[in-house]
Amino acid sequence: MVTPDAQNLHNYLAGVSFISLVAPDEDLFYETITYYTDLGFAETLVYDRANPSVGEHKDDLCFLSDKETWLHSDAEYEGQGTAITIKVRLVTPTTLQEDGVDQRRLRRRSTMYPLTDIRDWRGAKQALVLFSPNLEKIIRLLAEKGYAYQTQPSQHAPFEVYTYDPLSTLVGFTSKPNPFTSLVKPLPTITTEKKSRKSETAVVPGKSRRKIAVMTSGGDSPGMSGAVRAVVRSAIALGHDAYCIYEGYEGLVQGGDLIKKMVWEDVRGWLSEGGTLIGTARCAAFRERYGRLAAAKNLILNGIDGLIVCGGDGSLTGADLFRAEWPSLLEELVAKEELSQDQVEPFKTLNIAGLVGSIDNDMSSTDATIGAYSSLARICQAVDYIDATAASHQRAFIIEVMGRHCGWLAVMSGVSTGADYIFIPEKPPGEGWEKQMCDIIARHRRLGKRKTIVIVAEGAIDRDLKPITSDYVKKVLVDVLKLDTRVTCLGHVQRGGTAVAYDRMLATLQGVEAVRAIVRAKPGSPSPMIAITENKIIRKPLVEAVKMASVAEAIKNKDFDQAMKLRDAEFDEYYRAFIATTVTGKENDRLPEEKRKRYAIIHVGAPAGGMNAATRAAALYCISRGHRAFAIHNGFPGLVRHDSVRELTWLGVEGWAIRGGSEIGTNRTEPDVDLGMVAWYFQKYQFDGLLLIGGFEAFKSLSELRKARQSYPAFRIPMICLPATISNNVPGTEYSIGSDTCLNALIDYCDAIKQSASASRRRVFVVECQGGRSGYVATMAGLSTGALAVYTPEEGIKLEALMQDINKLRESFSSDQGMNRAGKIILRNEKASATYTTEIIANMIREEAQGRFESRTSIPGHVQQGGTPSPMDRVRAVRLATKCIQFLETHGGSKIEVYENPESAAVIGIKGAAVVYTPMATLEATDTDWQNRRPKQAYWRNLRGIVDVLSGRKESFDEADMDYDEDDETATEASS
Repeated sequence: MVTPDAQNLHNYLAGVSFISLVAPDEDLFYETITYYTDLGFAETLVYDRANPSVGEHKDDLCFLSDKETWLHSDAEYEGQGTAITIKVRLVTPTTLQEDGVDQRRLRRRSTMYPLTDIRDWRGAKQALVLFSPNLEKIIRLLAEKGYAYQTQPSQHAPFEVYTYDPLSTLVGFTSKPNPFTSLVKPLPTITTEKKSRKSETAVVPGKSRRKIAVMTSGGDSPGMSGAVRAVVRSAIALGHDAYCIYEGYEGLVQGGDLIKKMVWEDVRGWLSEGGTLIGTARCAAFRERYGRLAAAKNLILNGIDGLIVCGGDGSLTGADLFRAEWPSLLEELVAKEELSQDQVEPFKTLNIAGLVGSIDNDMSSTDATIGAYSSLARICQAVDYIDATAASHQRAFIIEVMGRHCGWLAVMSGVSTGADYIFIPEKPPGEGWEKQMCDIIARHRRLGKRKTIVIVAEGAIDRDLKPITSDYVKKVLVDVLKLDTRVTCLGHVQRGGTAVAYDRMLATLQGVEAVRAIVRAKPGSPSPMIAITENKIIRKPLVEAVKMASVAEAIKNKDFDQAMKLRDAEFDEYYRAFIATTVTGKENDRLPEEKRKRYAIIHVGAPAGGMNAATRAAALYCISRGHRAFAIHNGFPGLVRHDSVRELTWLGVEGWAIRGGSEIGTNRTEPDVDLGMVAWYFQKYQFDGLLLIGGFEAFKSLSELRKARQSYPAFRIPMICLPATISNNVPGTEYSIGSDTCLNALIDYCDAIKQSASASRRRVFVVECQGGRSGYVATMAGLSTGALAVYTPEEGIKLEALMQDINKLRESFSSDQGMNRAGKIILRNEKASATYTTEIIANMIREEAQGRFESRTSIPGHVQQGGTPSPMDRVRAVRLATKCIQFLETHGGSKIEVYENPESAAVIGIKGAAVVYTPMATLEATDTDWQNRRPKQAYWRNLRGIVDVLSGRKESFDEADMDYDEDDETATEASS
């Protein structure tokens, strides 16, 4: 920013030095600055009392203020007129008292919208009149910003425009030049670089510019707004035009203002918003031919050749029908002369991509739909609250959850909360289910359980398709077991709230992938549905996905086995895990006496959400199979110093599913503290297998025990490591239990301080994340919060990049049009740099900002370990823990057999699209960066480009970011 010299100002202003405006509080101070900068003025800070080094106060005739800002007119005057300099001062009541100024001289003005009963504002008060040769531009700006204005002498032929600024100053603009002023020398050019990132980025080579629209349809779900944000910004970053279709298919049929072109700033802050900000509505017209005809016409009239639909199975079925009918719709529009042949010619193909947004998770060909885990989080939170009062009064609670044709929410909430019984439409109970349910609950009560939780899906039925209602279940419990029973129907609470970290990540990655699919689409290629299998975003043909969504039909035909098969394999696994970890009393589920084993469970490393859920699941699965489960308390030091081995009982672990931390205690110390004593105790208790739950310390402990097998036969037993760490830095897996809990805690924290930053105006928070030498937490939190920049140990921090980010902050705050309230977040991993600490980065930002914006540090610390584990960590802990015990069962044998089998010591994990067991020896040799305590390869590092582009840090995707293997679907399905 350039400040004009005194001589130039004198020549330009012809005797007028400046006009001074006084704001009585910070809100009006910044509103006034925004008002004038919106109208073309350039801002230069002169003085900031809080930071005197920024500038020097030169106005000795005026009392001191907290802040002063000079605004210079930035227009082309073509050799005539007057340039104006306006000084805006912030004078708070505290400063007034310090300087002895009469506070009554400064009263807060009410509004920029004046009373409408004044016919001519020119006579209302003295006006500040500015020259502008282009009144049309001024009028357009005032109209866009919503400021009230008045034109003179008429609206049709104005040569004067009057409006009020936030301080109630009457401001006029005139196209008549001032005859008393002569321009001697032009004012120095001031570059403000106010521009919007509409479609500045070059189009991908070889591709024409497209117009891509996104819409949300059907029931709303948390994360839909994040998906819209990702689509809009990805399209813009790739050089295409982005549109939003408001109110779902209704907006597509009606057209007009419901189809809106979007710019970069339009979707700011949408990640942290619940529901869908572009609306959704049921549309009967689109189900008819005439409605789809109108929709096709509206797309062509707007030039839209790509459509992304985010909705449930019904919405995607409609999209698939629309795509199939597209050629005939165009022919009919031409035949009816509603469009010409030339108009429809460029739109022979409509490229459609589907995103599945549904809290029910009712699409068969994907593991998770956008919003499902957020809804599950609301259910689990409600059940956790009910759990306390149920135990207090020894009551039974019937919880009714959503799911007309899909029992996913019921199954997952049952697994997550340790429910006693669940009812789902895909697996209805057999005849006499009332007695079976009462027998299980009665047995739990006899074992000492004080509470009973039964989860009922709203679509629950018996095998004769007769509905099983919550009220009927209550009647059974009251009549048969005489339990004090209550019914709670959660209703639309399950749809509410902001999206959890997983849904924000899923919506963002799928939104980006949908745009990639549209951009890369070839003529005749099938429309894709963007899905996720395990941990991998993939594309599947939309038509095939829609055909598979026939669970309701299978249920209607009483083909319940087919209904379960139509669900993904993960659904059946979780259902079986629930059954296995719930005592059924069936003796035939137990193994013969000679096959029953003694398994040890130990926690190693820092606490992580889900450790207790995994221990509970492993113990209950062992008990259901007839094994005995032993907990080694307080890690290896507890074993060698205190003989801290205790057998786990059903009642002892029953309530652990919802508890954070580690109930058996954890320790970072590895077994090399005393390998001999560890082996002695293993031999004493005759362990037949070992389950280690923890982070990199548990991984390293398994490595030490495996290598010690040569010297200590007690370690010649099957051993498996279940990764559980917030850092997600264990080789052999892309997901560790506890990382999702950490991300949820961190994004809640960032949302709160971002709100604080917005309320304080122009504030940047530098947040320090945990994660050790792994940047996973920082990267995924950046993806989920829309952070401006993310610093990780893998990339480090370089001064050049840091200065580029600071310049980006300057540009962002100076070009934000009416968005000065938007707070900014920078995420820094705790070990990203030994030199550029969190405090130093904040200080550098503060220094370089020169008072235009402020910076603060924020260190959430152990808050990131979370309290109550997230539902995802709970359900995956149950699934993986039961698989770990199955691994121990199948890899047993003699000491020699185990010793000679390299696969008998392994790490369980999720890689790509499958759950895998990787031998420890393989990981030691190929995939472990021992010095930095992390894998050599990390899938999430490929997401950095997406994080930087969607935050605006990077202008466009690299070619590597756009690479897509068209054979991924085949490979994925084969590996699954």
